[in-house]
Amino acid sequence: MKRTYLVTGGAGFIGANYVKHLLSTYDDVQLVVLDALTYAGNYGTIANDIDGQRCVFVKGDICDQLVVASLFEQYPISVVVNFAAESHVDRSIVNPRLFLETNILGTQNLMDVARASWSTGKDENGYPTWKEGVRFHQVSTDEVYGSLGATGYFTETTPLDPRSPYSASKTSADLIVKAYSETYKFPATITRCSNNYGPYHFPEKLIPLIIKNILEGKPLPVYGDGTNVRDWLYVEDHCKAIELVIRKGKAGEVYNIGGHNEKQNIEIVKLTIDTIRQLMEKEPEYRKALKTDISTVSYGLITHVQDRLGHDKRYAIDPGKMKAELGWYPETNFEQGIVKTIRWYLENQEWVNEVTSGDYQTYYERMYTHH
Repeated sequence: MKRTYLVTGGAGFIGANYVKHLLSTYDDVQLVVLDALTYAGNYGTIANDIDGQRCVFVKGDICDQLVVASLFEQYPISVVVNFAAESHVDRSIVNPRLFLETNILGTQNLMDVARASWSTGKDENGYPTWKEGVRFHQVSTDEVYGSLGATGYFTETTPLDPRSPYSASKTSADLIVKAYSETYKFPATITRCSNNYGPYHFPEKLIPLIIKNILEGKPLPVYGDGTNVRDWLYVEDHCKAIELVIRKGKAGEVYNIGGHNEKQNIEIVKLTIDTIRQLMEKEPEYRKALKTDISTVSYGLITHVQDRLGHDKRYAIDPGKMKAELGWYPETNFEQGIVKTIRWYLENQEWVNEVTSGDYQTYYERMYTHH
């Protein structure tokens, strides 16, 4: 029997990789992709996956109850995977309200429509009963935990301590999901991941931005002294983990997904520069992606800029629960993953040029003020 998934935010970075993972891995799935196609959602990323039958696309907002309800009426949706979110911390500092509306009320709207569609009545205690096999999955972030010191890891029991409008909105959404799970016994799970990287990442996040700027000979903006630490997770490993939680995870539970790849931001920038130089020296055909001379691919491009407001110092996730209960462990170490990622960007410059048209450049001129 085919399972029908509603994948929200499926034209974004992680969502698009998840769509591709499902279609290439499972024969028994039908996908309905819902995306508002804001600046970070790009239809071209999944255009080849949309066939109108096994995978259909609908442009729409998760906050729009009529749109979401119509999808549940039209398709036998049994799984909702909610990637849809405003996700860039810098943008949340500029416009918090948009993040609160999409990330909190959008999540609540999805769950309310799913509740109405999946409910089969009530049990002897008055709790709702649900169709067999249904699952709502909320994709969250390690940023809900706040900031770590030099040691230690986030676990599923770490107190929530968001520090930015973005992380506050994701924390709120998680709490709404947990509340529905407790109040209605709603069949939901939550995953909180560390920083993702890999193909189809919109070039305002660190790694794709650095790759793009290196190829254009532009300054590489590094916040503050560059010693902020993030745990990096290759996006394909993340997609496999999400699907494992949906299929085998326990309803009502939270699962942390981490890459065990802690790096300072300045390390990431230097490693990216070194890797691009090495690739171009070994495989000169990659030089066609350069819009400047290879001699400019150096640490001289690094430009320290004013630190982000409320910039969390360190994130690191303990994925022990995923390993112990579901047998998952990240397969891709950072040194392998960054080479795969850079190769993809060098070979897909048309995609980069397409998604960075529009207001992208003016936004960055506004955000990064050199000092």
